[in-house]
Amino acid sequence: MQEEAFSEEAISPTHEKWDKAISRQKTIYRREDDIRSEFSRDYNRILHCTAYRRLKHKTQVFFATTNDHVCTRIEHVNHVTAVSLTIAKYLGLNTELTSSIAIGHDLGHAPFGHQGEETLKRIAKRVLGETFWHEGNSLRFVDYLETLEDPNRKEQNLNLTYAVRDGIVCHCGEVDENAIFPRRDFIDLNKVRQANQIKPYTWEGCVVKVADKIAYLGRDIEDARNLRILTSAQWSNLVRLIRSYRKNDPGKQINNTILIHNFIIDLCHHSSLGDGILFSKETLKFMMAVKEFNYENIYKHPRLNNFKRYSELLIESIFSTLEMLYKGQATIAELQRYIKEQTYPVLAGTFCEWLQKYSKGQNRRALITKYENDEIYDLNDKKDYLRATIDFISGMTDSFAIKIFNEITMF
Repeated sequence: MQEEAFSEEAISPTHEKWDKAISRQKTIYRREDDIRSEFSRDYNRILHCTAYRRLKHKTQVFFATTNDHVCTRIEHVNHVTAVSLTIAKYLGLNTELTSSIAIGHDLGHAPFGHQGEETLKRIAKRVLGETFWHEGNSLRFVDYLETLEDPNRKEQNLNLTYAVRDGIVCHCGEVDENAIFPRRDFIDLNKVRQANQIKPYTWEGCVVKVADKIAYLGRDIEDARNLRILTSAQWSNLVRLIRSYRKNDPGKQINNTILIHNFIIDLCHHSSLGDGILFSKETLKFMMAVKEFNYENIYKHPRLNNFKRYSELLIESIFSTLEMLYKGQATIAELQRYIKEQTYPVLAGTFCEWLQKYSKGQNRRALITKYENDEIYDLNDKKDYLRATIDFISGMTDSFAIKIFNEITMF
């Protein structure tokens, strides 16, 4: 396919979706001398927010965030951004929009990777009767939980554009169908209830969706090999699988960068406005085989079982401790008593600050005037309080969750 074949569908001022794509939930402050586009502003707002910084201490697959050579969540996000940018640039799509979706797609991901997500999902189902899914939680973070200081030193919500928010909530790469097309409808994104319920609104969102899968398959294999998760027999089987796919180019080294290169080139050569964002049948079949290999030999490996039990114990213990501290409108006073008495001082202190920042009424704005972000919790409603604890835990890094667990279990 020729270069820039999608340029007529790139989100730009002449595109029919432009006004809706750049719309924000609330008016955002502006600087008179700002030279950035709407999507460039989103990129910067995500880059500077707390949730993005925390990704460097969150598990991707392997709980080894102190090992400099094992992929963390922030590295994965940067891989997805790089892959997305390469594809979008070749296809002629809006690279600023693509990069903004990609860099924000995993904000607020639970600590301890997908095992942490599964634990929070069980908790949310048990206490709220709701589901927890990381794409929806990422949208919740950028809409309500992440803030930045404005020029008046007031904390404000990120207030991202619709197209970026849409790409974030629609980013799930765990999709096995080929040929992704954007949807036409402009919908309320907060009514999306599960992963893959809707297609992205833009072609740029479609690119990030597929880049998510391209970025993790080979990188997880690389980590598994370095950590000796794979046996020599398993590695030999994988090498045979890869060489059978690359039978016309067998001489090159087998590594993550070559796999990513092959996936990107195949996607760019086979995608079109008429056929959608897609791989060749051969490449899609190969990707499915690699994914199956990863699940059977990496993600289900016995060495990960202890980590899964450990992370579940930590998250459940932190949640049950916070659940115990609920006292309705007196909850903040109760937390302050725990702080004063040095009982769970870190947990009580940080969660008290969280509730003051996001709760409705006198607990917050009458006391702390720097907060002008949305008030989302009513402490008279226990469900709101439990939702606050889930939000709070999902924002934690692995290391902070471990610190809190040690605080509530050691004497």
